[in-house]
Amino acid sequence: MSYYLNELLFGIYPYIAILVMVLGCILRYDQNPYSWKADSSQLLRSKGMRWGSNLFHIGIILLFFGHLVGLLTPEAVYHLVMSAAVKQKLAMIAGGIFGVMCFIGLTILLWRRITDPRIRATSKFADILILVILYLQLILGLATIPASAQHPDGSSMIALANWAQHIVTFRGGAADFVRGEAFIFKAHIFLGLTIFLIFPFTRLVHVFSAPVKYILRPGYQIVRKRG
Repeated sequence: MSYYLNELLFGIYPYIAILVMVLGCILRYDQNPYSWKADSSQLLRSKGMRWGSNLFHIGIILLFFGHLVGLLTPEAVYHLVMSAAVKQKLAMIAGGIFGVMCFIGLTILLWRRITDPRIRATSKFADILILVILYLQLILGLATIPASAQHPDGSSMIALANWAQHIVTFRGGAADFVRGEAFIFKAHIFLGLTIFLIFPFTRLVHVFSAPVKYILRPGYQIVRKRG
């Protein structure tokens, strides 16, 4: 990959994707708040929904926070308790477990959305598209595990973490850290950034609407019995 293309994809594109995500979410919530929902298909067909939804959501939440902690924790901090090699092994094991959970759940959700006539008829193009993109991202993520195993010293993880930390702290030279990394890592990063880019235009916006207020609400909700 040429120097300029590498700089564009991993030095400039991350900021474009994040900016579009932030501004897009703000504008969507302001201009079209009633579209801020997940459009659950459970009422149309509940079969497979419990297993698929639970496995997918648990897996993807754990993967997200695993990536967040793994990429943004400075070397000086985690070196107090473990080496880069040990950290990479933990990431490979945890990522493999959570990734498989998420993969199985997403397979169930994607299959029911595509094959069930009622769900397919009420699905928007963006609903299926985002599931397919997440599916591809999961496959790429799982494929990085054997690629990481080829660097048992944790050098690839260090490079990717340095890239992420330089991006979030607005430091120059971020793209240089991933220039020599394997294509599978670059593809995983690029598709992840693309998910940020299209985030405001999909059902993914519902992740910002966690029902925290129900936990904090005062008193009890009174529900009358039928009859």
